Amino acid sequence: MTPQPAPAPCIAHPVGLTEEQAARRLAECGPNELGAGRRIPLRSRVGAQLRDPMILILLAAVALTVATGDHADAVVIALVIVANTAVGVAQEVRADNAVAALSAMTAPTARVLRGGTEREVASAAVVPGDALVLGEGDIVPADASLAESSALLVDESALTGESVPVDKDARADDPDAARLQAGTVVVRGRAVATVTATGPHSALGRIAALLHPHPEPTPLQRRLAGLGRVLALVAVGLCLIVFVLGLARGQSPQAMAVIAISLAVAAVPESLPAVVTLGLALGARRMAARHALVRRLSAVETLGSVTMLATDKTGTLTEGRMVVERVWTTRGTATLTGSGYGPAGEVLVAGESPDPAALRAVQDLLTAAALCNDASLRPPGNGGTKGADGTDAWTALGDPTEAALLAAAVKAGRDRDELLPAHPRVGEVPFDSLRKRMTTLHRAPSGQVEVWLKGAPEAVLDSATLDESPDLLERARKEAAALAAEGFRVLAVASALRADLPARYEDAETGLRLLGLVAISDPPKEAAEATVTACRLAGITPVLITGDHPATARAIATRVGILGPGSGVSDEVVTGRQLAAGEVPDLTRVRVFARTTPQQKLDIVQAWRAGGAVTAMTGDGVNDGPALRQADIGVAMGRRGTEVARQAADLVLADDELSTVVTAVEEGRRVYDNIRRFLLYALAGGVAEILVMLLGPLFGLALPLRAGQILWINLLTHGLTGVAMGAEPVSRHAMRRPPRPPGQHVLGGGLWQRILRLGTVVTAASLAAGLWARHTGQPWQTTLFLALLAAQLGVVLGLRERLLTRENPFLPWAVLAAVGLGAAALYVPFLRAVLETSPPSWPGLAAALAAGLTGFGTARAESRSTRAVGRPDRAGPVTGVPVS
Repeated sequence: MTPQPAPAPCIAHPVGLTEEQAARRLAECGPNELGAGRRIPLRSRVGAQLRDPMILILLAAVALTVATGDHADAVVIALVIVANTAVGVAQEVRADNAVAALSAMTAPTARVLRGGTEREVASAAVVPGDALVLGEGDIVPADASLAESSALLVDESALTGESVPVDKDARADDPDAARLQAGTVVVRGRAVATVTATGPHSALGRIAALLHPHPEPTPLQRRLAGLGRVLALVAVGLCLIVFVLGLARGQSPQAMAVIAISLAVAAVPESLPAVVTLGLALGARRMAARHALVRRLSAVETLGSVTMLATDKTGTLTEGRMVVERVWTTRGTATLTGSGYGPAGEVLVAGESPDPAALRAVQDLLTAAALCNDASLRPPGNGGTKGADGTDAWTALGDPTEAALLAAAVKAGRDRDELLPAHPRVGEVPFDSLRKRMTTLHRAPSGQVEVWLKGAPEAVLDSATLDESPDLLERARKEAAALAAEGFRVLAVASALRADLPARYEDAETGLRLLGLVAISDPPKEAAEATVTACRLAGITPVLITGDHPATARAIATRVGILGPGSGVSDEVVTGRQLAAGEVPDLTRVRVFARTTPQQKLDIVQAWRAGGAVTAMTGDGVNDGPALRQADIGVAMGRRGTEVARQAADLVLADDELSTVVTAVEEGRRVYDNIRRFLLYALAGGVAEILVMLLGPLFGLALPLRAGQILWINLLTHGLTGVAMGAEPVSRHAMRRPPRPPGQHVLGGGLWQRILRLGTVVTAASLAAGLWARHTGQPWQTTLFLALLAAQLGVVLGLRERLLTRENPFLPWAVLAAVGLGAAALYVPFLRAVLETSPPSWPGLAAALAAGLTGFGTARAESRSTRAVGRPDRAGPVTGVPVS
């Protein structure tokens, strides 16, 4: 629910407050803190976990195994319950920390005017009506309205997603330009602002309110819950059928009760949670090795069923650093290579080195841009950020746009540090949001005064500023408009040479010569286009949701392939204003959203979820927190992301690379494939055990297997080999097939038919071995026991995607261990007495081996037919994106 406006008594005052007024308002409005939600008691969290249908079945299985005297199985199942419950509770506690992380976004202290003097107070003590004093580097502690400002530039990216810092001015007609929001950072300038909202009524507070809804169950949890209910009904029904049939054949009620309970345990794959947990844990470990850190284990599987990926722009699809990509002069257009703020790169015209005249024109323009500049660059090794390769990267101090100009100048051979000694600054007219331009004056080596000016094209390209022909001005305006339409931030640069300093520096801003235009952008990452292509091939719909300008959003979406030829959708870009006006009836038909608010990001994700999609949302700012929490999978950037985004997310990308999401999706599909493979194996074995017990008496086998023998088979198949199946490698075609339908049952897609087929074959092979042994006078019950175990072990090997792979050595070792324990049941005196077996003859062992080979061959045929049906027409890696 959106929080209500601040209470009536908390009305902003135009000047600073006295200490008495501040104390009264603090009591009325409360501290400038984000209220924490009501803490859920630990016992309630544990109780909610234990009410899960699969956990209830496992609790029943514990009771049944204790009743049959199988204390080893009871201990194993109980440990699984404890582990699953502990993991679930820990996940909930970590999720609740998302709101708490918002508090860290506000400044611990703030400068305010109290009683006419400036003083520093705790951020929590700031109240509506306080007069904030802000300077470069300060975090705005509360929402405020500007009273005074000078060259103020504020970074709002954490709240709005805007990649470029925003100019703020107390004199602006636009209310947004005169308003500050809590959690934003002053990049440049100074200001005095009157606090208008604090705590839960601030911008951060409204976002915190959106984080409170409890996340819904994941697709895996929903599917397993449904399967648990079905298996519970099946188990009860089987108990009754076997018990009644046994009584009808004259068996004792006590013996049949034990047999019925044993079959019920066999029908429930109690190792499923262990398989799921192992698969998720291994998937999480593999993902961590590939820079994807999982905060919630169930998120690993959910990634495999993602059908829609909503991505932020700044720092996700783009570098997150401004770069000069093009320079236009009267000599033509030049392109600058390189990325980030580093000096590596060169100037090219039509892909080649420019001629001397063209290069000179570019150098003159970038000389002006470097000298008319207040930013600076920090080289690697000085505490900067890390680049994509993990090494230190160049970083910017000051306005990112100005830093990009400095980097471009170095590429053209004009380093400001080398220029300044010969061209010292002697005057300036600072940039402000009304003038939209900046001018600096420098003493030339000749003693004359150089005038360098840069600013928005509309503020520079006019006859009052430039002494140029109307034709040239019109040509420059058209070029600037074309560059802006491509999503670039465009600056016009001009210069002049004066005999001496003017009386007023502003007087120097006339009669200048146009040097050209600079096109600056936050360019796409190198792997962004390949990542979008990989998503499409995997059946995932990419959607761009950003707070940036529509033209910028369109340009980036087109460059990476979300829009344009091959995207399969229209080029429509929907803005937050259109969403607020209700002009878009179906949000799922749009691929690019711009100028969105945190609530609108949430609405977009909810619209896709309501349409049946499994959603993944990437982001790095505070504004992304609600949508990250609401999506089925929230993906946060680890390096440049805020703590709020990381706490709200299920997955954190340590390298900030969207391509890592593709590898995470692959791991999710691997986990789900292994879960289904285990269900096929375990339930087919359960079906075979049940059919053997039901059909055996019809062929003269009065009591085919004893309770202990059934449980021993179950332990060796489910407890050893079944769990090892969770580590099977990924299919070669996992990322070349569409995601499974979100509503598909865990046994859907033909899996239950395969279970019945395999179960029938295992039953036939096992009964054939038992009947042959009975006919030849062999110990038929032991032979049947051994054949049923061998057939199931044959199935587990036959179901492997790659038979001879070395990626999962646990499975063959588990099969060997199961064979050894199966032999121990025949030859170890204690186990022989407990399980009532006897050593078989060589022909009996051969019959069991034949059953095992039958199970292996049938499972192999099933696997090949399934792969042939599911194999995509196109295969092979996507260039630039590792998908296997």
